[in-house]
Amino acid sequence: MAESRILTPLAVAALALLAEGPSHPYEMYQTLMLRSEDRLVKVRPGSLYHTVDRLARHGLVRVTGTEREGNRPERTTYAITEEGTLALGERIAEIIGTPVNEYPEFPLALGEAHNLPVGSVVALLRKRIGLIRADIAAYDEGIRTIRAKSVPAMYWVDVRYQRAMAEADVATLEALIDDLESGAISWVEEKH
Repeated sequence: MAESRILTPLAVAALALLAEGPSHPYEMYQTLMLRSEDRLVKVRPGSLYHTVDRLARHGLVRVTGTEREGNRPERTTYAITEEGTLALGERIAEIIGTPVNEYPEFPLALGEAHNLPVGSVVALLRKRIGLIRADIAAYDEGIRTIRAKSVPAMYWVDVRYQRAMAEADVATLEALIDDLESGAISWVEEKH
């Protein structure tokens, strides 16, 4: 049942939250935002409600009750089913164990960078490196905060991974800039 079209990244995040305990979609959204999981998965309240409805239709979650607070709309609380727990585990294992080309845009742009003047490419790469370094600083601050709160490392291994990948990006892009500036990579610019 762990088909990737059913268990989208948002569905995986929703099931993982419900594996922690029953919740309603708005509470799930708040938890995702509090944990800054929007850096990992595109999440909007409406899409989360639709995702939870789809998971319920496939028997991966079930309704455990509804409640109303004051004049607010009813909130339906969901819990993960045994089938949902199994599907979550299978999908996580599939994602971890099987590399997939996700077709990111940046490698495409690098492959076509020869269409720009070399000076522009170098300037853009330096701008990108600055932004990545800002991300690294944010990861470092997040790690300090997480450690101060004594959050077990198993809940933030993704942050460590993303920080390491950002460091690797910086090193690779700096080496590329060096190659472009030294002429190790030749660049033929058309005259217009």
